[in-house]
Amino acid sequence: MNLFKLLYTISSKVFMLIILVLISLIFYFTIPIKTTKTVVLPKGSVTKVVEHLKQQGYALTKLDTYLLAYVLDAPKSGTLLIGEEKMSRIDFLKKLSSAKEAIDIVTLIPGETRPVFLEELAKEHKLNVTKLEDAYSEYASYKESGIMPETYHLPKNISEKKLIHTLVAQTEKKYKALALEHLKQYDKKEWLKILTIASVVQKEAANNEEMPIVASVVYNRLKIDMPLQMDGTLNYGKYSHVKVTPKRIRTDPSPFNTYKNKGLPPYPVCSVSIEAIKAALNPKETNYLYFMKNKSGVHDFTDSYGQHLRNIKKAK
Repeated sequence: MNLFKLLYTISSKVFMLIILVLISLIFYFTIPIKTTKTVVLPKGSVTKVVEHLKQQGYALTKLDTYLLAYVLDAPKSGTLLIGEEKMSRIDFLKKLSSAKEAIDIVTLIPGETRPVFLEELAKEHKLNVTKLEDAYSEYASYKESGIMPETYHLPKNISEKKLIHTLVAQTEKKYKALALEHLKQYDKKEWLKILTIASVVQKEAANNEEMPIVASVVYNRLKIDMPLQMDGTLNYGKYSHVKVTPKRIRTDPSPFNTYKNKGLPPYPVCSVSIEAIKAALNPKETNYLYFMKNKSGVHDFTDSYGQHLRNIKKAK
């Protein structure tokens, strides 16, 4: 009888202890934690990650370290997307173990120039434009068109150098694949000419369908040593969105002025799409030497100067 009473007393106390522990754990894990929408975590062990968070003001303990190491998944390194700014401790730990890397979206549109793109990139993502330019000079193979127009997904808080290196590396991979497909080799001197022609096509064509025809005009004029005389080549660099006027044509002394200089510009005018590159690689076979934008917003092409003058008159 006394033994039964003793066992009952012990079991009651153990049960109460378990209840108290459970209540304490529930209370512990429901304590609110203030955080930020993104959290930057270092590479290394869970212990190192927890220590880093404690230095940032997070009141974490050895119990949290144990849970992340043995119960939940260990957090990834980098800038992680947490989302909410206030949550319970257990939700915060779950977020840490499952959070994906936060990303920034960077978009370069076809026909944009390097200086304008890098300046806008610096403003939008709070980066240093000089560092971006320096990184571009270090990694890009071409003064312009070194980055292919596309939408890129990049980790948040990426450095200027790594950002440019990533964009250029992805571009080079695509350039090489296109060159091998169409030219059987990736010779950068040869590819520079293709990119330069593609950039003229990019600036001049009204749509993708016109690109091979515009490319044929470029090649036809080059073949007979006729100046390109194309406005789009004057939309280089900082002049990307500046209207080309007769005065500008008369006064611009740069080698991009194809009214004053025969041949191609010294390097591409702008970023070029795959469609523009393919047009430069495979121009349509025509005798066209002239084109004029009509009232419908597309171009009328001709090999006759007299017809070209009539097209100009018709477009007014």
